[in-house]
Amino acid sequence: MIYSPISEINLDGRIFYVKRDDLIDPFLAGNKYRKLYALLQTSNNTYNRIISYGGTQSNAMLAIAAMCKSKGWEFIYYTKKLSIFLKEQKDGNYFHALCLGMQHVEIEEKNYKGFISSLRFNLNEKSYIIDQGGADKSAQEGLQVLAKEIKESTLKIKSLATPSGTGTTALYLALALPEYKVYTTPCVGDVGYLREQMGALHPIPKNLIILNPSKKYHFAKPYSEFLEIYKKLLAGGIEFDLLYAPGMWKSLLEQTNEEVLYIHSGGITGNESMLARYKKKGL
Repeated sequence: MIYSPISEINLDGRIFYVKRDDLIDPFLAGNKYRKLYALLQTSNNTYNRIISYGGTQSNAMLAIAAMCKSKGWEFIYYTKKLSIFLKEQKDGNYFHALCLGMQHVEIEEKNYKGFISSLRFNLNEKSYIIDQGGADKSAQEGLQVLAKEIKESTLKIKSLATPSGTGTTALYLALALPEYKVYTTPCVGDVGYLREQMGALHPIPKNLIILNPSKKYHFAKPYSEFLEIYKKLLAGGIEFDLLYAPGMWKSLLEQTNEEVLYIHSGGITGNESMLARYKKKGL
């Protein structure tokens, strides 16, 4: 078991604490390490194939690829059709996942939803499907381990924060720590979408507080204010991902005032390709 340390960072004159799950592993880190914890403890001969699907900027995709490499499992990942530009990139999550042995299969957009719905038909016992973003009930075990680490720390803080795609991390962390406030914010879709995703796994507990962003942000689109927050955090000594973290930090600065322990989600390997997009946009 790997215990991640806790660091302190100053952002706009406020002191925050950061649970450094980004330091666990270069690729298999952050909330994806927590989500995949149960599978990582599984015997190598339990499965021989892992199947998943989603976007090619996905941190979950890269983490699953790293896990399968270490386990000797085949990894098949389905996406919609990709651009030639993305296929030719020599950095970012997609490139690194391919280098780790991921088998990528493109599906026509008109057929994608139906194809994903059929993945579990006739699935053999040696294959396991991980839903997009790692939204799986097995993730609860890894979040319980994280909760144990937080309770065993010397910090007296009772407010936590973690950004959400599917909301799996925030949900299971809040369930494991009912005495804490757990802040999150939707980074993919809106609050309604996030509640729907979490509600499919478990009723949302009262201590899970969803901060509604002050404006609508489109996932993975470059924003100057996100880059500004990223640079401030980097100057403070910690690099965060550009997909999820800036929105969470922005909401924390605008809508909270107490001391908060931020759970680092990892995913900084995707910054290579995201920073290239920011540069291309002239930001």
